[in-house]
Amino acid sequence: MAETTTGSSYFLFIWIGLLLVMMYFLSIRPQQQEQRRRAEMLRNLNPGDKIVSEGGLVGVITKVEDNVVKVRVAEKTEVEIWKTRVARVLKE
Repeated sequence: MAETTTGSSYFLFIWIGLLLVMMYFLSIRPQQQEQRRRAEMLRNLNPGDKIVSEGGLVGVITKVEDNVVKVRVAEKTEVEIWKTRVARVLKE
């Protein structure tokens, strides 16, 4: 009887370990990769890039500062937005 209980315990630990590994590869790792891609995108913002903000504002970057970018949204109209609020860079 003791061998059966020990065998079941090992199986349970292996099962829990497999579930943790699956959780890592299905949720945690993809999220970390997305965070790296986003950080890289924000580091590479340059004047002339066409962007979309999280609020849906579309424009062209005219100036990049530490935490803020100036975006031209219309002729003679510029707004400042936080770098972290840039959703994506549009391809020309």
